[in-house]
Amino acid sequence: MCRSPGGGLPGMDRVKSKGFDTPCPRSATDVAAKDDLNWSDLDRRAVDTVRVLAMDAVEKSGNGHPGTAMSLAPAAYLLFNRVMRHDPTDPLWAGRDRFVLSCGHSSLTLYIQLYLSGYGLALDDLAALRQWGSLTPGHPEYGHTPGVEVTTGPLGQGIGNAVGMAMAARRERGLFDPNADGDSLFDHNVYALCSDGDIEEGVSHESSAIAGVQKLGNLTVIYDDNEISIEDDTRIAKNEDVGARYAAYGWDVRHVDWRKGDPDKGTEYQEDVEALYAAIKAGQEVTDRPTFIVLKTIIGWPAPNKQNTGKIHGSALGEDEVRATKEILGFDPNKTFDVADEVLQHARQVVERGRAVHAEWDKSFQAWAASNPEGKALFDRLSTRTLPQGWHEALPEFPADEKGIATRAASGKVLDALAPVLPELWGGSADLAESNNTTMKGEPSFIPSEYATKAFPGHEYGRTLHFGIREHGMGSILNGIVAHGGTRPYGGTFLVFSDYMRGAVRLSALMKLPVTYVWTHDSIGLGEDGPTHQPIETLSALRAIVGLDVVRPADANETAWAWRGALEHTDRPTALALSRQNLPTIDRGKYASAEGTLKGGYVISDATGGEPKVILIGTGSELSICLTAQERLEAEGTPTRVVSMPCQEWFFEQDTAYQQQVLPRGVKARVTVEAGIRMSWDRLLGEAGEAVSIEHYGASAPAKVLFEQFGFTADNVVAKANAALAKVGEITGHKTGN
Repeated sequence: MCRSPGGGLPGMDRVKSKGFDTPCPRSATDVAAKDDLNWSDLDRRAVDTVRVLAMDAVEKSGNGHPGTAMSLAPAAYLLFNRVMRHDPTDPLWAGRDRFVLSCGHSSLTLYIQLYLSGYGLALDDLAALRQWGSLTPGHPEYGHTPGVEVTTGPLGQGIGNAVGMAMAARRERGLFDPNADGDSLFDHNVYALCSDGDIEEGVSHESSAIAGVQKLGNLTVIYDDNEISIEDDTRIAKNEDVGARYAAYGWDVRHVDWRKGDPDKGTEYQEDVEALYAAIKAGQEVTDRPTFIVLKTIIGWPAPNKQNTGKIHGSALGEDEVRATKEILGFDPNKTFDVADEVLQHARQVVERGRAVHAEWDKSFQAWAASNPEGKALFDRLSTRTLPQGWHEALPEFPADEKGIATRAASGKVLDALAPVLPELWGGSADLAESNNTTMKGEPSFIPSEYATKAFPGHEYGRTLHFGIREHGMGSILNGIVAHGGTRPYGGTFLVFSDYMRGAVRLSALMKLPVTYVWTHDSIGLGEDGPTHQPIETLSALRAIVGLDVVRPADANETAWAWRGALEHTDRPTALALSRQNLPTIDRGKYASAEGTLKGGYVISDATGGEPKVILIGTGSELSICLTAQERLEAEGTPTRVVSMPCQEWFFEQDTAYQQQVLPRGVKARVTVEAGIRMSWDRLLGEAGEAVSIEHYGASAPAKVLFEQFGFTADNVVAKANAALAKVGEITGHKTGN
């Protein structure tokens, strides 16, 4: 085996081994680098150090993904050390470029660059990979490790996050500096690394197609085309031309092939960093399309026996293979986590460069702030997700109306009212704007002007988002927008189709991102569309997502308060489940104020004397049924309390005293009424409770017929109340009617 500090980079002489080249020493005078890149022997040594650290970290952990971190070492180092504008001493600098590691399983690709660049990670952190309490968990986690822009675990999500970040950057330029000629202070680039797994996941198609329509010239995605996954050769499941696919989306596609020849027959491998750098720089010059670089690599290079195999994708190399690879790279096989001082000092020069660029940016920012005091105030407010003083005074109040209004329509009126006072609020639907009521009246679409339509006029700095029929892509993009910082996006579809975006919703909850989901057609009340569109189990399934607030308002005024609660929570996502059908607007002179919505559950109508024998708990369109049932029960002499419970999560956040005030522990006769399965109500029902629910799929018929056929009537609620009373011994000697 040949030893070399070169690590398989340009200008190497070659010998064949296992079908691929093994690098041999280069001469001291052979520095094959372009003047603008100035790629030195120390850079090459830094890249090889990355490979060694990746092997050592996985070996010490006993599990992990070393192969991609080894083969992507030159690309990642190039981005962090030469391409990106960033300041490792200030990971949250607003002027920084963003980096997304979509192939999050290769977390070492990012962690090692954060260490080398000076983000605060130490060698001990790399050695603690995947261990309890470490800064280096198995996948990068947002808010946990400095320099990690977004949580990337499920494959494909990171591509969508990067698209969202690129969209957010353009929107923010429109908010802060719309009249800038040429480059703006608020321009920056978004870079992402992705793998075959990301490309194969359908969410990558959805978000990438949107990026093409949006002409996101500030986005560059580098695709590690190594043709290996856990099941080894990807040809068993994948044969499409990925570059052609992205060209069809409208991306600027470039190819950099480090593999020369047929891998099955032996190939020459040359890590031509200059070619990759040239492709990145050329892509930066294309401002009307996102750039997609197909980078052909060999996974696990230059491990002599496991390179280009599925074995090196997701498991440790083993002691013998690590030793052999270190010898090839010119490292002492008896040392672990070996980083030469001169290599670290060289890599850390990016700190000085980053600080200098940051300082220049600050000067420009101060000049901009001095001439744009209103813009500066908006910038400061959005940077801290602070709502303007008195913003909620714009929220509409709806008069009592028996005919009422659908909560989806009420939500639309809330958005119209908030548009002038909350410029940070923007969003749209997955092709369902008319049904979801997500278009703010008179607001332009966020779209390149040549793609604007008669129905949706707009421009590149617009406000109304159009995701097409791409729920999953919409979810990942919304997460990217929020993770980018500043603005508050929302996205809509039918509630039943939230299943298509569940992976992204779970990640917004995991990252505590304040995304607002506007999900309409919330029950069998949508009627004739039938069981495929009726979300029987969906509400309970969503309530099972830890950290997601699910709000199902009962009328227009609860809807306005639900929006207030969603926007005032800056550390979690909110799901608004809204009705298709009109719901009576409750008379708040007769019943309690809808302000109780903010507490998740409140007594909307109390029992005679304030001491109930039975409590009816309603949500959404079923609350009015509870109020009707209460009148009948009271007339029969049963003191009955009605509780509106639009959001269980908000209710359980209240102190125990408040919860006991609304639902006294001694009142065990309870009835929950919701047009979905019972599952998420058992905690409130207790052993004696009765549920008015639907434990089967719906049917196609008018909403009124379905409610009657499936038991969502005052008669059935009264019967269930009597059954609960019988369980606790309040009724004896006659039938309950249940």
